[in-house]
Amino acid sequence: MGAALPVKVADIAKACGVSPATVSLVLKGSPLVNAKTREKVEAEIKRSGYVYNRAAANLRKQVSTVVALIINDLANPFFAEFASGVDNYLAQRGFVTLLGHSGESVERQAQVLNSLVQHSPVGIILSPAEHTEAEDLTMLNRNLPVLVFNREVPGSWNFLGLDNQTGAEKACQHLLHLGHQQIVFVGGHADSPSCSQRRAGYARAMQLAGKKEYQRFFESAPTKRGGFECASQILEHLADQTPSGFVCYNDAVALGVCQALANKRIRVGWQASVVGFDDIQEAGDHFPPLTTMTTSPKALGERAAEMIFKIRPDTVLHEIVPVELMIRQSTGPK
Repeated sequence: MGAALPVKVADIAKACGVSPATVSLVLKGSPLVNAKTREKVEAEIKRSGYVYNRAAANLRKQVSTVVALIINDLANPFFAEFASGVDNYLAQRGFVTLLGHSGESVERQAQVLNSLVQHSPVGIILSPAEHTEAEDLTMLNRNLPVLVFNREVPGSWNFLGLDNQTGAEKACQHLLHLGHQQIVFVGGHADSPSCSQRRAGYARAMQLAGKKEYQRFFESAPTKRGGFECASQILEHLADQTPSGFVCYNDAVALGVCQALANKRIRVGWQASVVGFDDIQEAGDHFPPLTTMTTSPKALGERAAEMIFKIRPDTVLHEIVPVELMIRQSTGPK
């Protein structure tokens, strides 16, 4: 008798009633194949004695192990921790993070995206620059898994975001329960979706408490310096009606507010209360430790990376993550 013919991918596909492409995905360990199909294909591979020559497969076609990550503001510790989470998840699964930074510039974002797609990533995680519109992302192939994070973009994009409005409402309610009446919202740009959502949450809490007449918004860069400069102006111009409560756009702004209060010898947690948003690592290390809305940015990064491998052409993923109040020493009774 002659030697048995070697088993081919097409033979396994025929026996399982699936396409050769599906068999190839199973052989490569891709997470895109559902568990039931994977088990069926793996059983047939074992039964037939098929041997996968990975070296030969790599010579036939270079398979990308790159996931592109574009961040809008790497100077913000929140996004640095988020990026760390993305990279941690991908590294454990043999993938590499290709990082780009837009610096809140739509034009720079387009340059970065056009460059990164040349590397044939298996997916893209994008935290959009401010004012990003659908037409700014036309370079993205809609067959490529793309996950938008933090700021929604018009159109049917897979999205992972935070419950900003409820979070800011909880932050303001915390100060109201402590007896504060003159509570202000500090930081962020009013036309930023995340900022407008957090402003809305603060406004709702003030309105429900019957404190609408005390409601005030102060815009600043979403940075520690921005928070410091904004709070310094508030303390100078509202000297006769100094707020005792500060709901801040993010932790960086909150830390700047704390610094401005300290410069005026106002004791944070005693004479004034400050709440941040994000729970970056510095929030817990600061003195006094910062009360904040915890978002677990590193865990968010891991979740974003996980979602990239769950994206399918026929569905749009949309996930809003709840945030919780982390009470520390930067808030106290009025």
